[in-house]
Amino acid sequence: MPDRFPDFRLGSVLATSFTATLTERCGNAVERIPTPQRLVDWLAVNGLAVDSCTPAQLELARQLRESIHAAATAAAIRDPLPVAAVRVINACSIQGRAAAILTPEGNRHWQLSAASCVEDALSVIAADAIGILAGERDGRLALCASPTCRAAFFDTSQSRTRKWCEMNTCGNRQKKARFNAKTVPQHE
Repeated sequence: MPDRFPDFRLGSVLATSFTATLTERCGNAVERIPTPQRLVDWLAVNGLAVDSCTPAQLELARQLRESIHAAATAAAIRDPLPVAAVRVINACSIQGRAAAILTPEGNRHWQLSAASCVEDALSVIAADAIGILAGERDGRLALCASPTCRAAFFDTSQSRTRKWCEMNTCGNRQKKARFNAKTVPQHE
């Protein structure tokens, strides 16, 4: 019987979706890319298909993920970006070979060559993180209000006041907890 892995959390922002491959960071952490093959699967779902991944490449991917999360967290709370995180993001950004392609709809799409490797895909993720951290996109970095999650996410809502990384998970969980707290009978 094949191993059952947790579903991927997919969003519209590549870099913060990548950081969501580790969720519930302040609770019972859920690793969504526990094996090299799961990283290959995640990259394919996000349009960055590669043929294979080694354990060393998985470790590099996790290092990039944690560096993006650290930098995004710092940006969200308006702290200086951690130097070590910036160093990892920049190193990953420059080591890859990917091309920006313009779609007929006027959107940018990243294309890897047929012989691409994990480092090429990671460079695309790092470049996306750089664009967000440098303020090149319309939105703001924020942290999930769930005390067990605290995921960094990119808020593009009109008011820029979104509280949850995902309404379907963290938001609903918090709303349900508030509702249950109100409906619990009070004992005298």
